[in-house]
Amino acid sequence: MVSTHISPVVESPQLLTQHYSRYTAADQHVWQLLFDRQMELLPGRASDAFLEGVWRVGFRRDAIPDFREVNPRLRELTGWELVVVPGIVDDATFFGLLAQKKFPATTWLRRLEQLDYLEEPDMFHDVFGHVPLLTDAGFATFLQELGQAAVHHFQRWPGTLELFTRLYWFTAEFGLIQEPAGLRIYGAGLLSSHGEVQFSLGSSPTRLPFSLDGVLDTAFEKDKFQDLYFVLNDMQQLPDSLQELLQRLLE
Repeated sequence: MVSTHISPVVESPQLLTQHYSRYTAADQHVWQLLFDRQMELLPGRASDAFLEGVWRVGFRRDAIPDFREVNPRLRELTGWELVVVPGIVDDATFFGLLAQKKFPATTWLRRLEQLDYLEEPDMFHDVFGHVPLLTDAGFATFLQELGQAAVHHFQRWPGTLELFTRLYWFTAEFGLIQEPAGLRIYGAGLLSSHGEVQFSLGSSPTRLPFSLDGVLDTAFEKDKFQDLYFVLNDMQQLPDSLQELLQRLLE
């Protein structure tokens, strides 16, 4: 684990609040539709750790998650918590929060006519997509150490931040894993997208065995389905890849 002092880089995102009483009946309906649709689709497609995490963290179809209830469960399981941010934060801020076991999440929910496409992530992506795997100790530790490493190196060599961003993108956002029962999804960008769940496991995209070189050499675009996915053999490849990256940066 990389130990470093983390300087604040945004205005106190921890001080923002999820105003739960402001969610309307329409918001709750959208959550229910999205939850039901994904939970019908994901068994046999999502990783076992994600599906278990949905129930461990207490998500259900009939209520938008209340961070006041989610955070105590997360803290008890892995020491993580959600912090409210107004929207997408810059990479340095994002990794700084991960280093402190804080996952940034928006609190706004897409409208009914936006079920299938958004220009930027809403809370269904941030919370449904990411939080269940934060209940898994190994994955949660990887994310924290990724954040610590990114901040540590960014403070000295800002150009290295892109390397950590690519490692995050092709794992935590769009990662696939080969499990004993078959190919499964663990990346939140896939798990929260009805269309890309099916696309990523279908015949159209390229899927390659996970390698650090492959990830670091591959650029990505944020506003389209991915053309390429990297497939883990097991979750241990995540911390191993981070250690390999850190070793290279020390050479």
